[in-house]
Amino acid sequence: MHEYLSTVPFDLYQLHLFHLVARTRSFTEAARMAGLTQSAMTRQIRAMEISLGVDLFERTTRHVALTAPGRLLLEKSGVILDTTGGLVKDLQARFNLSPKVLRIGIARSIGLGYLPGYFFGFQKKHPAVRLLISQGNSNELLEKVETRELDAGLVCPPRSFPRSLQITHRFTDAFTFIAPPSASGTTVARQMSVKELEKQFGTERWLLIRREGNTGALFARWLKQQSCDLQPAMELDSFDMIVSLVSLGLGISVVPHRVLPLYAQRRAVQRIGIKNTFQRELAVVVRKNRVMPEPLRSFVDGVLF
Repeated sequence: MHEYLSTVPFDLYQLHLFHLVARTRSFTEAARMAGLTQSAMTRQIRAMEISLGVDLFERTTRHVALTAPGRLLLEKSGVILDTTGGLVKDLQARFNLSPKVLRIGIARSIGLGYLPGYFFGFQKKHPAVRLLISQGNSNELLEKVETRELDAGLVCPPRSFPRSLQITHRFTDAFTFIAPPSASGTTVARQMSVKELEKQFGTERWLLIRREGNTGALFARWLKQQSCDLQPAMELDSFDMIVSLVSLGLGISVVPHRVLPLYAQRRAVQRIGIKNTFQRELAVVVRKNRVMPEPLRSFVDGVLF
């Protein structure tokens, strides 16, 4: 057995480490993610290279890049990790080996108004399951779902969607205009076009979602289609923060209407409906698997926006 194993060029653990280095282009960052020292990570990759008889990475003091053999290995070996990952998921589902921890990522641009109550309900139903909740931008979370750092993500999906992932639920998220309670000239029951809002509130401080994110990019394109040129006084990556600042009188904004119930009593804002309003899609995303283990299936089936 020992003689046979000595002929195997690498194992699944080393292959996972290789993919981490290839994705991060950094031995230091890959080692941190794997819980290893940099020297231990370097030894693992070097052992692969010696067994294969090729260099997988070009290393300099400033950067790490894949060699031609490294690119081929990355391209062809992804299916191995996908298959073994799917096998583990099937074993967990079919033989009741349910995960005790669910790692969920939520995009910062998704308002948290409805989620605390949902998490509370889920924990009552599954008291033995620990939820690890993290936030980031949608693209970061999709990457972490791909690499199994997260079990599921609640995101605003990009146009180009990873093939290794699937969307289990889609939700339409409509936006509305908000202003501080002290703002003059606003009428809650009235609807206005975004051009009318720009004309009436053009001199106010606009607080908008950052354009670098998926939601921000979609919103910027929508404004361009409406022939609007809103110049933000501040750009943020959280609608919850935007609503809080508007309620304190620091500006005006356009936000998802689902964010607002959390602030209905303590930090009220005035609302004006927008004709032909901006809408985005929200999605629950997981890896493609034949069988989704419990309690992950219960989690994604219960998410409602």
